[in-house]
Amino acid sequence: MTNKTSMLLAGDWVDGAGPVMRIENPMDGSLIGTIDEASAEQVDATISAGSDAFADWFARPPHRRADVLFEAARLIAEREDVLADLQTSENGKTLAESRGQVKSAAGITRYFAAVCETLEAEMPPPRGDYLALSTHEPCGVVAAMTPWNSPLTMAAQKLAPALAAGNAVVLKPSELTTLVSLELARCFTDAGLPAGLLSVLPGGRMAGEALVGHPGIGMISFTGGTETGGAIAVEAARRFVPVVLELGGKSPNIVFADADLDAAAAGVSSAIFGSGGQSCVAGSRLFVEREAYADLLDRVVAVAGRLRVGPPLDPTSNIGPMASFAQRERIEGYVELAREEGGRVLLGGARPDDPALEKGAYYLPTVIDGLVHNSRVCQEEIFGSVLCALPFDDETDLIAQANDTVYGLACGIWTRDLTKAWRVARRVQAGTVWVNTYKELSIASSFGGFKDSGLGREKGLQGLRAYQQTKSIYLGGLQG
Repeated sequence: MTNKTSMLLAGDWVDGAGPVMRIENPMDGSLIGTIDEASAEQVDATISAGSDAFADWFARPPHRRADVLFEAARLIAEREDVLADLQTSENGKTLAESRGQVKSAAGITRYFAAVCETLEAEMPPPRGDYLALSTHEPCGVVAAMTPWNSPLTMAAQKLAPALAAGNAVVLKPSELTTLVSLELARCFTDAGLPAGLLSVLPGGRMAGEALVGHPGIGMISFTGGTETGGAIAVEAARRFVPVVLELGGKSPNIVFADADLDAAAAGVSSAIFGSGGQSCVAGSRLFVEREAYADLLDRVVAVAGRLRVGPPLDPTSNIGPMASFAQRERIEGYVELAREEGGRVLLGGARPDDPALEKGAYYLPTVIDGLVHNSRVCQEEIFGSVLCALPFDDETDLIAQANDTVYGLACGIWTRDLTKAWRVARRVQAGTVWVNTYKELSIASSFGGFKDSGLGREKGLQGLRAYQQTKSIYLGGLQG
């Protein structure tokens, strides 16, 4: 597949008017296809179309909006093969993981369809001769910006609640994963979504800046790096536009000496090496109680050493290539920095030596210890398959180290003592805490971070309300 692809502009499939963008397969560097980026004029056109369309969409009874979303969910599930193949070819996820994410995207859309037709407004108790009602109305045109690591689920988590809430949406996917994002959007338009309500703008920084700075945007939802999220927050604050930001993480995975060490080792390995470590919630900092440190580390190295790095279409592969060659270079730079900072590479720290993989962006699962916690490698988000291991002596020492980061997205705790787990979970600054598991996620539970990991919450009922504005209406003259 090396054809040129059109963009979705207000229901029509048209060519972009900006520079040509090449889309490459990280498995071997081959060209998947090309697409023209959106121009500033096309950004204007999409927002104008959305502004014209959203009022009629919101005026539809909620169960009628839900009908479209239920059909979109059905089409997503039906088109699993196409969507999974596209995601794997664009970002290197194993095909098994991509198939799982298609199912997740369908489930997300189905959930928000159900929320759309069942979520109620509020009627607080009266405090006088009036009736007070709280209603919830759309923000207008939502700018939804998604990353390259999990484009199917990340886009579904924005499109489904924003549309359920009555908005129009302009989706700006990562340049690396444009094709699968367009195909996901096609499921919504083919489900009967009215023209103008959904556009997908391919492009890079220029398209993103034009979208975020546009006066017609009523709300911004962004998932990606903290630096970019900070710049978006500044622009949103300048225009008093509501914003949801799901940003970076350097999440602690904590193992106490009383834990089931085999289960912990498997969980620690999955938490960081699943998806090649390219996950915002990756458990990239491993804290182990000192008396179990050497034992647990040996087990983690053994588990991770059995993971097979290989072609993502091969069902025996556990880890595919990194999403891009640039991302692999970033990871390699951090591993070299770890060596300079005094770290010991216990596993990996290199590209695979298999000649069959030399054309791809592959990198081995890497375990490093011997670093101090304030080293750059322990503090900065690498977004790759690199685990930094650190010992701790007691809960006070642990909490101090675990919270000594600008991030606060997720945390794992492994112990048989649930009272201790609860105590530590309350003290760790993180939006999600897992106990004796990791990366268990539910669309019905809110998700987001503390500190530099973001603002607002996605998923759950809060995930729909984030795309609405609340209005209080008072009806007087009710007695007489």
